[in-house]
Amino acid sequence: MIIARIESLILGKGIKDAMKRAMAYIEAGADGIMIHSKEKTPAEVFAFCKEYNNLQYKVPLVVVPSTYSSVKEGELIENGIRIVIYANQLIRSAYPAMVKTAQTILKNGRALEADKNCLSIDEIIKLIPNPI
Repeated sequence: MIIARIESLILGKGIKDAMKRAMAYIEAGADGIMIHSKEKTPAEVFAFCKEYNNLQYKVPLVVVPSTYSSVKEGELIENGIRIVIYANQLIRSAYPAMVKTAQTILKNGRALEADKNCLSIDEIIKLIPNPI
């Protein structure tokens, strides 16, 4: 699948430019449109959705709500969003846990005290799929 990412809102080019690009990408065969925003609320994304939803022919809308993370999936669905990508939350949450574990090891000169923050080796092995 080809998902066309539109940066018009991030660049301050507005909804008109974003719509022009969306229509061009759809005409070119895109399977989805990712509308991107750096705002703290989904307001401009929803404004785009309102215009986009008026198109006669459209493809699924995709969002990455990293900066407007307070929005609920139900609100996104109500506005016509069909795919939500949580692009960096897992890595952003893993890093502080790794720092905490490293600090615990450095403080204690061993890993025993950090073990409570770690999966067991058996749990890790269970995550590895069996070869066919």
